[in-house]
Amino acid sequence: GVYFVTQNPADIPDSVLAQLGNRIQHALRAYTPSEQKGLKAASQSFRVNAAFDTAEAIQGLGVGEALVSVLDEKGAPTIVARTKIRPPASRLGPATDAERAAIMAASPVRGLYDQVLNRESAAEILANRHGAADQAAAQAKAQVEADKAAQLQAKADEKAAQAQAKAQAQADARAARATATPARRSTRETPIEAMTKSVLRTAGSTLTRELMRGLLGGLKRR
Repeated sequence: GVYFVTQNPADIPDSVLAQLGNRIQHALRAYTPSEQKGLKAASQSFRVNAAFDTAEAIQGLGVGEALVSVLDEKGAPTIVARTKIRPPASRLGPATDAERAAIMAASPVRGLYDQVLNRESAAEILANRHGAADQAAAQAKAQVEADKAAQLQAKADEKAAQAQAKAQAQADARAARATATPARRSTRETPIEAMTKSVLRTAGSTLTRELMRGLLGGLKRR
């Protein structure tokens, strides 16, 4: 809870003072007009008790006495009561090991918190979700890149197939033209043909000379 500790109720704003559930008011002396005003405000913050005057009771409280008002089971403030305050029974200093063990053994929640559990924190859950989202995004990006590479490869394969088909068509066309055109006879002479022509020319020349010689010789004898 939230506790406000002050010697003068005027130190606490009215909007806060009206919401306080438990009130413990020790002795308050009022000599000046401002102190009397604070005393009046303090007394009016309690539910009236017909057994005594609240303002006078606040000024007459002794050591260890206080006016107390708490919330009942329905949440309503109880009528102010004058009571004795029990002095604290605490000790300044840490508890001994035996005292700590005895308190832990008598605790109603013994065994519930003995084992240390490192549960998954909200930060870890969010980090895991963020990591899963990043992984999914990376996989989607990789899939897109793979699809793009597959499309580029398909286009390259298609171009290669078209080029191969074009080259094959050109080769088939050349073969068809070669088959349709008759083969030309070669004009080059073989060695045998050349030798035969040379022999015939030589023989013809010799025969011609002999004939001419015979004709000329006959004319001379006449």
